[in-house]
Amino acid sequence: MAPHAAGAVCAVYCDTRDPSLARQETFPVANRIVNGRRIELHVSDTDGMAWASIDDGQVNDSVWLDRSWDGGTTWDGLLGKASIPSTWTGTRTLMYNLYDPTNHRRAVLRACGDAQGVACTDWAHTAVCAQRCDGADPGTGTGDLRPVPDATLSGRTIALHMDDSGMAWATIAGGTAGDEVWLDRSWDSGASWPDGSSKGRTSVPSGASGTRTTAFNTSDPLGKLYGGAVRACGRAVEGQNGSCTSWARPTASHAAAAADALMYSYDPNTAYWPSSWWNSAVALSTVIDYMRQTGDTRYLWVVDRTFQVNKAAFPAGARSSDPIDGDFISRATDDAEWWALAWVDAYDLTGNRTYLDEAVTIATYVNGLWDTGSCGGGVWWDRERTYKNAVTNGLYVRLTAELHNRLGSGDTLWLGRATTSWNWFRNSGLINASGLVNDGLTSGCANNGQTVWSYNQGLAIGAAVEVWRATGDSTALTTARRLADAAVAAPSLVTSGLLTETCDSLTAACDDNAKQFKGVFMRYLQDLSGATGGAYTGFAATQAASIWSADRDSLNRLGERWSGQGTSDHPNVRDWRTQASALSALLAAG
Repeated sequence: MAPHAAGAVCAVYCDTRDPSLARQETFPVANRIVNGRRIELHVSDTDGMAWASIDDGQVNDSVWLDRSWDGGTTWDGLLGKASIPSTWTGTRTLMYNLYDPTNHRRAVLRACGDAQGVACTDWAHTAVCAQRCDGADPGTGTGDLRPVPDATLSGRTIALHMDDSGMAWATIAGGTAGDEVWLDRSWDSGASWPDGSSKGRTSVPSGASGTRTTAFNTSDPLGKLYGGAVRACGRAVEGQNGSCTSWARPTASHAAAAADALMYSYDPNTAYWPSSWWNSAVALSTVIDYMRQTGDTRYLWVVDRTFQVNKAAFPAGARSSDPIDGDFISRATDDAEWWALAWVDAYDLTGNRTYLDEAVTIATYVNGLWDTGSCGGGVWWDRERTYKNAVTNGLYVRLTAELHNRLGSGDTLWLGRATTSWNWFRNSGLINASGLVNDGLTSGCANNGQTVWSYNQGLAIGAAVEVWRATGDSTALTTARRLADAAVAAPSLVTSGLLTETCDSLTAACDDNAKQFKGVFMRYLQDLSGATGGAYTGFAATQAASIWSADRDSLNRLGERWSGQGTSDHPNVRDWRTQASALSALLAAG
């Protein structure tokens, strides 16, 4: 098969990185000697990149990499081709990526050279290793779940099995000698599986009626590939027909399964979840919540990666419809505040003061939009000072109180801002007579009666809880209870026991913003529940049970409507925003 044109691939680093920057050097396949020249493939697993070298050569001898995304059937050829210059006896290519997490694929590479004759090393097939490596004995793991219904074929039963660590294997039973069984593994939700066809393929031995494959991983942390899918397939010895189960992902831990499916959409190159700036801040907070609550720190790298890449300035359209000024600040005040809360969460997880300092930088900017000349106080929603609303001010109260609670008793600045903003919020009219938070204030500083969104209600609860921590004022906690009780009893927010956004109805659809609102509510309801001896664990358990049983597909993707309902006109949408929202509900249930 001839090579084809290559496109640059970016993961944490982009193709053509200098090998002198490699953090590791291994030699996964034997070198190749051609006319006395040595051709070598070098790999840095730590960087997920490879390069090629030629030594003991002559001027104009050349070396390059071939990279294949389908196991070596086709390849991008002549990558980084370099020739030995005058007076040298060797040279090397630049580094190229082994993984393309943006497009959910793994590569195999080989080093090739031309020294009066072309020769290549073997393709480097890197086994996937997490807790154990591909090809492990299923008996060495714990747990045996069947995440999807078995497949059948001429009386045979073909089953997909998964253990508690997320490794999978296939079995065939009720068959005869010569029947075959294998796993297919896909990194793009079952759309293709060129790197993972026929994993562990094995035949039923003589005298037996069934067998099993070895076990294979469903995530590749080295390559930043999460949410890999597998299916079990088999073929009967008579005829050429085969049968496969549905594609599936691990389910042993509900929260871990949901987190992997969320991380599937994270792009290490841009270091955020595509197409939504503030939603990415909330998704990052959700991943941090997951790590703090479970102790599973597989995604710890994401925190610093997101920070380092995205603290820069960006033009309009690169991250948000607005330009990003740098330090996560834009004209949309609430967008900046979401990022500030994410960096406080990152500080809580890591203890790295850099993150807390970033939150202070953002909060200082936001404080400049506090204005007592309109409605007696409150932060403006945007730089144009067009609107004072619940989300911007709920975020501000929570943020200022969080800063005080982390800076310590010596702080008076943020404590004063927290108490002032909380007192203003509580008396502003944003909270209506039913204990529900409407969207904002009119130009005349009255409650505008607009939609009661769950995230506004949740932020008000979270603000009150954090003020209580900062001040010890029991009335703040009492207010938080009143807001929570009003929410769980409100027909506009709860339907048949399930949290339901106005746009969740079967006659409407939520936009990308509202898809994530309910998760914000559940995060802060969990916070209140923890402060009140578990007062809302029953409500959280109801949400989690419905999400898992009714709102989840076999790839652990969680939808907008936690009832799982949908219509042809308004289906139950699933994307990374709904995934983050539902993960917060699973975490709230413990």
